Amino acid sequence: MSTRVLLAEDHAIVRAGLKALLEKEGLSVVGEAADGREALQLAQKLCPDVAVLDLAMPMLNGIDAAVEIQKSVPKVRTV
Repeated sequence: MSTRVLLAEDHAIVRAGLKALLEKEGLSVVGEAADGREALQLAQKLCPDVAVLDLAMPMLNGIDAAVEIQKSVPKVRTV
């Protein structure tokens, strides 16, 4: 079973590139978010193993999103 990853990045082209790299390494990207609030909602819904978060995102930055994800879904690791 591969590691399930939530990817949050506000630039679509960067997000697509990161997804391709992660999947090439055998990880499974189970969700993609364009802002911090969407990342939080998807983390709660999908409960991935890891959330990879951009630091500078609209609505909720990556650091604040990581804090909220850890509060609501503590088993998700954030990067």
